[in-house]
Amino acid sequence: MTYNRSLTCLSVFVMTAAVSMAFAGTPSPNCSLDVGVVNKVQNQLKIVVNLSDHNGSLFGASNTMWSAVVDRAGALCSIIKIGDAWPGSRAIAIAKAETANDFSNDRLALSTTNLYGPTQPGGSLYGLNNSNTFNAADLPQQNGLGGVPGGIITFGGGVALYLNGKVIGGLGVSGDSSCADHAVAFRMRQLASYNVLPGGVAPDGTDNIIYANSGTTPTGFEQPHCFPSDLTPAQVEQIPPH
Repeated sequence: MTYNRSLTCLSVFVMTAAVSMAFAGTPSPNCSLDVGVVNKVQNQLKIVVNLSDHNGSLFGASNTMWSAVVDRAGALCSIIKIGDAWPGSRAIAIAKAETANDFSNDRLALSTTNLYGPTQPGGSLYGLNNSNTFNAADLPQQNGLGGVPGGIITFGGGVALYLNGKVIGGLGVSGDSSCADHAVAFRMRQLASYNVLPGGVAPDGTDNIIYANSGTTPTGFEQPHCFPSDLTPAQVEQIPPH
């Protein structure tokens, strides 16, 4: 079995030092999450992209990023961006938020990076990517707020949001390598305090990234490294001062 590492890291990076915030309107009234919850999550993006370790970005610069939040029913609550993030990453961020929400519950949290290994040919979840297909009406030229865009992405950048032991929705980010995207999403959730999980597949009981050994095919809940700049799982959890 082989895999294409460049596709794993397809959640592309954009070289730019300019960082600006653009909001796609206020949170959708069709979203079941409280506006304060959505804003609390999304307000972490401007902090996390400017952390001193740059979340393991290939270029060692502030991340350019789309960030999407969905509620438990999958309704798109908010989609924002920082910098000149690749337009195609908008749909990827939404699909990551949907995926993490779709496959996490009050027993087990699964981030999108945890789903890489199981969805490869021969894996126990092979074919999962063909479920819950993305609604083309919600591609970049459209808004999509309040609708249920769907979509499945099985590489890093999506995490479920937890409150009082229950999943309340999902967060998805895209705009750098999938490994850096995971670090951004994981840290945004941690700073927003929606990270008290019932359990996860990572060795520390979270839904953190698990890297396959160099030169080996990912198994279990692993995904391959993206670049030498990748943060370790421990570094992802240790947010530098901001």
